[in-house]
Amino acid sequence: MAIPFLPILIVVLLTVGCIAGSIRIIRQGYEALVERLGRYHRKLTPGINFVVPIFDQIVWMETTREKLLNFPAQPAITSDNVTLEIDAIVYWRVLELQQMYYTIENVEDALESLAITTLRSQVGTMSLQDLYSSRQEINRTILQQLDEATATWGVKVTRVEVENIDLPQTLRDSLELERAAESKKRAAILEAEGRRQAAIAEAEGTVASAKLIAEQLAAGGQEVTAQDVLRYLVAQRYVEANYQLGKSENAKIVFMDPKSLTDSTVELMQTINQPNPRKAPVPPNPTDSRGDQNGQ
Repeated sequence: MAIPFLPILIVVLLTVGCIAGSIRIIRQGYEALVERLGRYHRKLTPGINFVVPIFDQIVWMETTREKLLNFPAQPAITSDNVTLEIDAIVYWRVLELQQMYYTIENVEDALESLAITTLRSQVGTMSLQDLYSSRQEINRTILQQLDEATATWGVKVTRVEVENIDLPQTLRDSLELERAAESKKRAAILEAEGRRQAAIAEAEGTVASAKLIAEQLAAGGQEVTAQDVLRYLVAQRYVEANYQLGKSENAKIVFMDPKSLTDSTVELMQTINQPNPRKAPVPPNPTDSRGDQNGQ
């Protein structure tokens, strides 16, 4: 009795079709959820997986790699009532695909809304100056709050970075003027401090020079007074000033009395080079006193 060929062919084709239809290949870095008759059945991992055709259905496939969420700049107000626009980048990844799929409707929209709300709240607690100088603190605070809020979603927020802080043009101009004024103030303070230090150093040098001159003159057996040393220093400064004046390339005309200049220089040199003309008072002669009495 001959075996019917057509039914056997149909059975073979159906068997091959069922086997082929039950094979599901999941790429590396992805996971998939399978529902059987409308209920969650199991999770497919990377590689070859088998499902029951007709009864099993893949309802969701998602990557387990880290993802980037970059939302547009959002308006915010600081604690000192400055309106600005700020945006941030959120890095996140799926930890539990089943929990994410059955807990939250749209995880990316939920993360974006939560990140915007948290960012605005954090900006509202800080002044403009603190906002610029504490970006790392803002990132850590937002990351902590997002991590706590998404603990039941099956996702993990790995990093938050504040990207741009845009100020109105008028406020930027005001800040630039303020920074320029502050820089000029610091420069003026440093310049004044430099002049003060230079004046102190010059005064100390003058005192040291006066002491050295007095010691040298006293070593020569001369009686030196502070007035003599002062006159010497004044003459020295006068000569240096004339030298610098003549060294300049610009033309100049200086009116002076040569006779007065010569007399002052000669008198100064005589005062320095000659012994002090002042002498001790001479006691009265007793013989002169007796002579005067006899005469009377």
